[in-house]
Amino acid sequence: MHSIANTAAHLPDLFESETQALERVRQTLAASGVTATVYRESLVEIMLHFERLMRETRRLIGRSDRAEREMNALNLQLGTLARQLEYRATHDALTGVLNRGAIIDRACEILGTAGAVVVVLDIDHFKRVNDDFGHPVGDAVIKGIVDCLRQVVGVSGQVGRVGGEEFTVLVPAASLEQGQTLAESMRLAIAEHVFDTPVQRLITASFGVSANAAGTPFDTAYGAADAALYRAKRAGRNRVECAPHE
Repeated sequence: MHSIANTAAHLPDLFESETQALERVRQTLAASGVTATVYRESLVEIMLHFERLMRETRRLIGRSDRAEREMNALNLQLGTLARQLEYRATHDALTGVLNRGAIIDRACEILGTAGAVVVVLDIDHFKRVNDDFGHPVGDAVIKGIVDCLRQVVGVSGQVGRVGGEEFTVLVPAASLEQGQTLAESMRLAIAEHVFDTPVQRLITASFGVSANAAGTPFDTAYGAADAALYRAKRAGRNRVECAPHE
């Protein structure tokens, strides 16, 4: 504390010259027999100091305005960066749909409040596409599949990519019949989609559907849909299977 006080005591007074000028004016006003010339000199001195203070004030205000504008611009940039980081943390880089962690978090939230239909789908024989045409073409096929899903699901649900060629669709507060109808529409959209060259073959997907009441754990809901998906694959693929509805 003592060193801080000493430091403050030795800091230069930015208004020392103005303080001295004011003191001289006070002395002039208090003195008797002062001539008009002395008064005029005091007034001129005060005026000069006042003009200096005005210039300094304008300079400081200008600097403050610039600093405020720069701070506002920086805040906008930080806000944009934060939104970009949040998006990248929750969305699949290739397709733009929710990534595995985000779709699981969203599913847990929906299942805990309103219940939901969980649809799990897997592209049939996708490894052959990568093997025959390469991964860039495989990525293009995945993007085409996602376009089909988005067109069918619209705003009624949410799409997430949980693996290389595996996706999950959530439909809040829906019945098993609604989920089955939606899955069948997605299956048909994929089967009818024409993929760009060199993919000149039918691309299909298999689907598993489960309907879950509010409070159903995610693992239970997903496990039931996943088991239905494997029944669809064993039954020949390119089909929709539903989990038994309790």
